[in-house]
Amino acid sequence: MDTKVITAHVPLPLAEKVDQLAARLERPRGWIVKQALSAWVDLEEERQRLTLEALADVDAGRIIDHPAVQLWAESLSAEKPLPVPR
Repeated sequence: MDTKVITAHVPLPLAEKVDQLAARLERPRGWIVKQALSAWVDLEEERQRLTLEALADVDAGRIIDHPAVQLWAESLSAEKPLPVPR
């Protein structure tokens, strides 16, 4: 796989934590950074996908109005809470 070097300035405490993890896991610092960056990118891609999915639901009218959600939330502490609004 082709690679590209990316540099970034990070706060000293964070760099020290990366060094500690690298030592504990017996892995190079670059491996730790690559794992962290990969996980963060995956998380952001999933967040974007879910946002677009939610916006499509709104555009299609698949929404629950605020008063219904509020009534349901307020009922959660009751002996018989309301069913989840649909």
